[in-house]
Order: sequence, then structure tokens, then C-alpha cells
Amino acid sequence: MFKSLMDLFDTLAPDDAFGRRGGAPSLPLAAAVLLVEVMRADIDFSGVERAAVRRALHALFGIDDDEADALTAQAERTARTASDLFAFTSPIDERWDMPSKLRLIELMWGVAYADGKLGDIERHTMWRIADLLHIPQGAYVHARLRAKASAGLGDED
Repeated sequence: MFKSLMDLFDTLAPDDAFGRRGGAPSLPLAAAVLLVEVMRADIDFSGVERAAVRRALHALFGIDDDEADALTAQAERTARTASDLFAFTSPIDERWDMPSKLRLIELMWGVAYADGKLGDIERHTMWRIADLLHIPQGAYVHARLRAKASAGLGDED
């Protein structure tokens, strides 16, 4: 009986400080999942891309390395079982202003360019997410160019 009650409380209690079970994800978890989706879009993602996700989480939320690692791990678990991106883009689209959403898109481009190349699946993933966040095409392109320049890459893709 006691174990059953504890199991019930576990299912009702939040997973951790970043997300909730059964409801909409927290904004940090939603953003982390989107960053991780870009990382996962590269078939052979590396530590360089994981480090780019960590830097993005620092930039967005001012969290320390341990919190960024925990959030990234939770985002990876969540992304593996997610059926679509809308559950993660929707809370961001509703609650963040356009400059904040553009900052996220630029940081996502940073993850995509972290290994020095941009794959077709990464490009498509970025386009889908930007579309769901209602990012204007010009702003999307400028964010991409800023991230590409920050990565030290030229005009080639």
C-alpha cells in the first residue's frame, strides 16, 4: 500500500526543476529539446555539438554546467520519445517575444554549425522549428548568417 501511494505521488510530482510530467514542458525543457533535436539531426553528433547545446543553455537561462548537463540529459530522453515538435515550440511561441525566439534560433544554428558543416537533415529541422515558431524568413536567414559567421565558416555549406 505504501509503495502504491509513493508511486502515485511520483507520477503526480514534477520530474525535476525543469519539466513536468503529463503537462506542457517548462520553457527551459522545451528550448533544450529543440536544441537537442538539432544536435540529433546530425547522424554522428559529437561532443562539439553537445558543448554547443550546453553553451546555448548557459546563454538562454544563465544556468551552471551541472544544471545544463542535467537539462540536456532530460531533453535527450524527452526528444527520444517525442512524437512531434509542436509540444515544444508551442509554449515558446506563446510566451517568448520575437527577439527571444530569434536568439534561440541563432543558438540552434550554432549547434548545427558546431562541427563545421551543415547537413540536409539539420537544415530541414531548423526550417521546421523556425516555421513552428513563426520566425519571418528574413530574420531566420540573418540568424543563420550570424551563427555561421560566429562559427568561422565562409559562404559554402
